[in-house]
Parts: sequence; C-alpha cells; structure tokens
Amino acid sequence: MTDQVTQQQINQTAWAACDTFRGAVDAGQYKDYILVMLFLKYISDLWNDHLKTYRERYGDDQARIRRRLERERFILPEGASFYDLHTQRNEPNIGELINIALEKIEDANRSKLEGVFRNIDFNSEANLGRPKDRNRRLKNLLEDFAKPALDLRPSRVTEDIIGECYIYLISRFASDAGKKAGEFYTPTAVSRLLAKLAAPEPGSTICDPACGSGSLLIQASQEVGSENFALYGQEVNGATWALARMNMFLHAKDAARIEWCDTLNSPALVESDHLMRFDVVLANPPFSLDKWGAENAGADPFARFWRGVPPKSKGDYAFITHMIEIAKRQSGRVAVIVPHGVLFRAGAEGRIRQQLIEENLLDTVVGLPANLFTTTGIPVAILIFDRSREEGGANESRRDVLFIDASKSFTPSKTQNVMDDAHIGKVLETYRTRAEIERYSHRASPKELFDNGYNLNIPRYVDTFEPEEEIDVAAVQRDIVRIEGELAEVRKKMDGYLKELGVDV
Repeated sequence: MTDQVTQQQINQTAWAACDTFRGAVDAGQYKDYILVMLFLKYISDLWNDHLKTYRERYGDDQARIRRRLERERFILPEGASFYDLHTQRNEPNIGELINIALEKIEDANRSKLEGVFRNIDFNSEANLGRPKDRNRRLKNLLEDFAKPALDLRPSRVTEDIIGECYIYLISRFASDAGKKAGEFYTPTAVSRLLAKLAAPEPGSTICDPACGSGSLLIQASQEVGSENFALYGQEVNGATWALARMNMFLHAKDAARIEWCDTLNSPALVESDHLMRFDVVLANPPFSLDKWGAENAGADPFARFWRGVPPKSKGDYAFITHMIEIAKRQSGRVAVIVPHGVLFRAGAEGRIRQQLIEENLLDTVVGLPANLFTTTGIPVAILIFDRSREEGGANESRRDVLFIDASKSFTPSKTQNVMDDAHIGKVLETYRTRAEIERYSHRASPKELFDNGYNLNIPRYVDTFEPEEEIDVAAVQRDIVRIEGELAEVRKKMDGYLKELGVDV
C-alpha cells in the first residue's frame, strides 16, 4: 500500500477544515485563516523532513545540520512550527501564540515573506469572536490540520499537489464569497485561455498589474515550458497580496516580485524614473472601477494617460492604458479581460479606443460566454494588444483586427458556465491561424473599423444570426386535423372501457 496522498484527498480534507468557520465568519475573511494554516502546515512538514534527513546524515553534528538548513528555501525558527502550536492548542491565548509564531517566520525570511502575515490576526475578536469561541475555533482548526490526511511531507505530497490545493481552496472560497471573489480569483478556464493567448516564451518577463492571489501569473508561467521566466505582479489589497506571496512560495516561484501598491496611482514596479517594461502583460482587472484616480491622471509622473483620461467612474481604460505602456516597445503583448462596454462606449473611452486602433496596437477581440464568473453573470471579452505591430516590429504589416465570437462556446453547469478544453482549443486555433469561420470569426480591415466608428461590438463583425426554418403552414394545419382525429378516437375507446368497468361517463 502506497503512502502517497492524492490531490482529491488533500483538497477534500483541507476544504472540510473550513467547517470550523462556516456560518460564524464571512468567507471573504476565513479564507485567509485557512490558507495561512495550510501554508504553515506545509512549511513545517517540509522543514521536519529536511531536519530528519540531515540528522540521519550528520548525526549529532548540530553546527553542520544548522548550516545545511540555512541553505534551504526558508528558515523555520524554533518554537514557530505548526506542531509547536498544536501542542499549545488548549492555551487561553492560542490566537496570540499563532500571531507570534507567524511574526517569527516573517522575521527569519524577510526577503521572501516580509509583511505576508501582517494583515491577518488570529487573535481578532471582530473576525473570530469572543475569547471562548475564538479559542475553540482555533483549537478545531489546529486539530483539523493535524489529521493524517494533511501530512504534507515531500515523501507523501508533491509540491504541485500543495500548490493545486491552494488554488482549489481559493476557487471554492470564490464561490462562497460571491461578488467579493473578484478581488482575488479568476476562474481556471478563463485564466488558462488568457495565459495561452498571451503566449509567454522562454526568457519572458511576465507581469500582472492586478494580480489578485497570483493564480493567473502561475498559469502564465506554466505556458512557458521551462523555468526560464520572471514573474512580476502588483495588488492593491493587502490581504490578497499576502495570498499571492504565499501562492508563489507554494508553487516554488519564490523569485516572483509581487508588490503591494495601487497600480494606477502609485505603481511600484519602477526602475529609476520610469516604469518597468515586460514581454507579456496580462490581467483580469476590476470591471469599471469607480474613483480610480482620474483627478490625478493628468499629472501622472509616468505620462501613461497621454491618449486621454478615462471617466472617473470607469477605470477600464486606465488599466488597459497602463498595461500597454508597460509592454515592451515593438515586441510586448497585452491580454486583458474586460466588460463589453469597453468595446463600444463613447466619450473619452471612444476617443482612447480610436487612438489605440489607429496606432495599430489592437490585434484580437474575443467574446466569451456569459456567466463564467462567480462575481458577475455578464458576458466579457478578451482584448489582445500586440506592440510587434508597431513600426519596426515583427508584425508591422498586419493591419486587420481578428474578431472571435466564442459566446456560445461553453458547457452549462449548475452555478456557472464552463469553457472546456474543446472550447478553449477552438479559440486558440482560430487566434493562431487568424482563420475566418462562418458565424465564429472575422478579420476586420481598417476601413471596416473606420466605417463602424471604431465601435468594436462583436456582432458588427461576426454575423451569428441563424436563419429560421421556414414553416409550412398548410402542413401544420393538416397535422393538427390528424392529431385531433386521433385524439377523438382515443377518447371514444376510453369511454367504452370505462362503461365496461361500470363507471358513469
């Protein structure tokens, strides 16, 4: 019998641990406690496994053991492991003890984990209740994670399984959190499609300026096909930024640079006095963000909004503009998820959209199905901007814009629609070949875009109208007469049967 544990076993056991908080703590909050505990349990089991190996190898040579441990990806200070806390689970100040342990871990691993736990308080009365209830919940949480099924030693669980469990939990929390989920999660199928459309290559620098919990960045890294890439992200929400940092660690992406900042007002991915530029920029930014900072955009120190300032109540083009400005000149690619209003709204947005098209930056528009997200039921689109279409770029001769209508490419499910591999594959094949497919895709010329007033509403370019089948009214009438005759005959027979049974009809 193997000691290996499966992905499903880990996922189910970790999700069951959430019962400690359900009904008592909002899903948008208890996710932080569960994910931090999973992280602590993993690094504790990993550390103990290394410690056992070095003790077997070096015996009582403590100095040598300590030197080897210091070369590991992280350091677990004495007294700060999950097992130390589990032993103290009945203490009246267990919440405070967990906070102290996490602070020690931060201090010992500043380059990788500084600030990661500062936004979560295991001693919070506001989130976890009065001392008696709080202590009971934390004791249950520690006991749940001490179960054999959550033994996360490397001999039992691969790094991939831990990382996937983390993403699985985030997806489940998104389902529970409803609209708040948009702050930290993009559905897996959408992330996979966006990452494949962005097409990072070996050596790529990859940036998500609204990275949430970091899953989209990880998805993009998996498209590279090697470990030769660099990840960068920015996130405005402190708790979500912490999730992203832990997510990177659990996926062995420790070198990723994830900044806690307001991307639109105070971007932190800066070199000297200019914004860093990347090979691939992809994001699922918040839709139509209100109060995004329009009042300061005219004096932006990085001059990002030279094409025009988007409306103060809709920050979509603020994110799009930022993403284009941080893509490398003549080679960078941008892939961004947007609400459909971005395609056709007039005013300042219309002028910015026209400018981007006239610069020949817009490459592809992909319409997605409705109800893909837990946060909204509206259909969304993906825009691909390609700076290699600029003068001097590899695709400077490409002038058309590819429209793909994948709005009907989904499998219905109980709570939301899903794009499966076949749906994603068709989008990708159409994108890569730039094929024109009846009622699915079309390459629009600059003249078509001009004639449509630079409105990108997809039905203007892809005719999905299905002609209705002609109805033969005379044939239908004959069918009605025939059916009525058959019904009369059936009724007559039924009356006869009822009379035989002595039933008064």
